[in-house]
Amino acid sequence: MNYKEAMEYVEGLQKKGSVYGLAGMRRLCQLLGDPQDQLRFVHIAGTNGKGSVSAYVSTILQTAGYRVGRYISPVIFDYRERFQTGGKWMTQSAFCRYLEKAAAMADRMENEGMPHPTMFEIETAIAFLYFLDEKCDIVVLETGLGGSMDATNVIRTTLCAVFTSISRDHMALLGDTLEEIAGQKAGIIKENCTVVSCVQKPEAMQVIEEKAAACGCRVRTAGAAQASRIRYGLTKQRFHFGAYRDLEISLAGCCQIENAVLAVTVVDSLREAGFAVSEARLRRGLVQTKWPGRFSVIGKNPVFVVDGAHNEDAALKLTESIQFYFTNKRIIYIIGMLRDKEYDKVLQLTAPYAEHIITVTPPEQTRALGAYELAQAAGAVHGRVTVADSLQEAVEMACLLAGKEKNTVVIAFGSLTIAGGLIRIIEHRDRIRRDSHGKSEEN
Repeated sequence: MNYKEAMEYVEGLQKKGSVYGLAGMRRLCQLLGDPQDQLRFVHIAGTNGKGSVSAYVSTILQTAGYRVGRYISPVIFDYRERFQTGGKWMTQSAFCRYLEKAAAMADRMENEGMPHPTMFEIETAIAFLYFLDEKCDIVVLETGLGGSMDATNVIRTTLCAVFTSISRDHMALLGDTLEEIAGQKAGIIKENCTVVSCVQKPEAMQVIEEKAAACGCRVRTAGAAQASRIRYGLTKQRFHFGAYRDLEISLAGCCQIENAVLAVTVVDSLREAGFAVSEARLRRGLVQTKWPGRFSVIGKNPVFVVDGAHNEDAALKLTESIQFYFTNKRIIYIIGMLRDKEYDKVLQLTAPYAEHIITVTPPEQTRALGAYELAQAAGAVHGRVTVADSLQEAVEMACLLAGKEKNTVVIAFGSLTIAGGLIRIIEHRDRIRRDSHGKSEEN
């Protein structure tokens, strides 16, 4: 199997959707030799912030000299981005090799009368095989959806179960109430692991604490309210936390203080499990952490920000950052959403801050909400809405609307599937500007 054939296989299985449950995943891993049982994990669940916390924890541990596996979704730039060791993506040849193994076992399961594994199940099994072969000291593992029935939850060797902010999302599968959703996510807690959670709403926190108590687990909470002397910024942010003074991060956004505090608490808990991380390495890991597409400043003239806000809680966090960083600025939105998200609520929360809204269709074929349909929804809450036929056209429209005014900010958000394309377009635009500027200086 070459890489083109591998991606055709991936695309074919992705069109078949997903199955919620662990029976198939357990059998697939069993046929592959249960590689997950020979690894140790930081398992992260939550509605928003999983990727940022994963990035902080992974980078800190790598800076401390550990071989770290990282499994993430969704991805921004490339399919293989979801499988990382030492901060590097899996190679194409390695992916083909592992996919052949997993696909053969998937076929065997069908011959046994079981349903064919989903693509996410196969991807998760590939990740386990890869991290084992790479001799990872620890794996930072994000759930895909929920927790208890998520394919990642076949693991049994969790050192730390981590909970980022839990809010309403994927209600069709996870439940209508916050308690039900939290109950699904709390399913990642394993006996005698450490539980680290951000400060949740009381009904969600109670569910986590009860599940932790039933499993004999200690619970540590960490929230932005525990940080002090916070100095916000678009390129650097600093804060005190516990015994740490003047910790620095490079990620922008008000919510990143909470994510960083949660990550530091996770690293502190791992020290108790034998992972030696000096304060100097922790500091270096925090400041070196990068996580594109999460309130990331990707361009200037105009200032161009990309964010992954796609549900109510994330939209609230985005508006908080807009109010803090961009008071009295002209703001232009580029928005692309998936059909299964609460886009009406996202629009209601964010629209008041925009002077103009441009809608685009995300590249996700099966779940994308069309730009025209999104524009109709946006038109119900805002008077200036324009449809763009492509990401390139959306950027060109935004730049024309911005003009030469330095008081304008363009914010692109919604589905993370639009982030990678936008980042490439802005980087290409800036590269052309630099080249033309250099040529004019030569002349």
